[in-house]
Amino acid sequence: MGKFSKSILPHHRDFIEQQKMFFTATAPLGAEGHLNLSPKGIDGFQVLSDNQVGYMDFIGSGNETSAHLVENGRITFMFCAYDGPPNILRLYGKGRVVLPGTSEWEVFAPQFKIYASTRQIIVAEIDLVQTSCGYGVPLYQHLGERPHLFDWAEKKGEKGLEDYIQEKNMVSIDGLPTAHNRKS
Repeated sequence: MGKFSKSILPHHRDFIEQQKMFFTATAPLGAEGHLNLSPKGIDGFQVLSDNQVGYMDFIGSGNETSAHLVENGRITFMFCAYDGPPNILRLYGKGRVVLPGTSEWEVFAPQFKIYASTRQIIVAEIDLVQTSCGYGVPLYQHLGERPHLFDWAEKKGEKGLEDYIQEKNMVSIDGLPTAHNRKS
C-alpha cells in the first residue's frame, strides 16, 4: 500500500527533481468518458511549495488534461525511479490550467523555461503523497530529450501553432471543453 504524507517532504522533492520523466492521469466525471494517462518530460515539472506543483504543458494532438481539469480538477502525477533504488511516488490533488495572457500566467511563467510550443501551465494543489516500492519498474538509461517537438514547433511558426491549438486542442475526445475553449 505504501507510505502516505499530506505534503511533499524534502526527500520527495529530491526524488522528483532527479526524475527525467513523469506521468499525469486525469478523468472525466462521466462513467463513459475516457481516462487520460500521459508521459511528460523536458524538465518542465516544478515543486512550487510543500503542497503545490506545476508543469509546463506543450502543444499536442489533444488536450485531455485541460478538459478534465476544467470539468472536475482531479489529477494524479506519478514518478518512477528508472535508475538507482526502486521507488514510485504519486501526487494526488486538484489542478487548474494557467493560460498565456492571464494574470496567473504572469505569476507562474517566470518559474519555468517557456518555449514556443508551451501551450499552458498546469498547477495543482497536492493533498496526498504516496510512495511505494517500485520493485517491478525496470532499469533504463536516459539518453537525452527528443528534438522532434521543438523542430515541429519551429516549422509551424507562431501562427501555425495558434491554428493547431484551434483545430486540435479545444475539446477532449469526449467533447468536453478545454480551458482554451473558454478563452475563445
